[in-house]
Amino acid sequence: MHYTYILFSQSANKYYIGATRDDLQERLRRHLSNHKGFTGKHADWIIVYHETFESFSEALAREKEIKKWKSRKKIHQLISK
Repeated sequence: MHYTYILFSQSANKYYIGATRDDLQERLRRHLSNHKGFTGKHADWIIVYHETFESFSEALAREKEIKKWKSRKKIHQLISK
């Protein structure tokens, strides 16, 4: 399975939108590791939303769709469904 997911960091008060071919919990573990990327700056990311897809291309397309919104309000609406 492939996933589009949304993470939230309380300390940064930010969302991160991504897609993965991997196990979702393993991908979260890598986000929480100490690295130089965007999510490496904070260690309190949690998965607040995810969708499952048969193909990675579908998951990637959904990730891009959500990122194009550039709207915290729309992300809140998606998460609260």
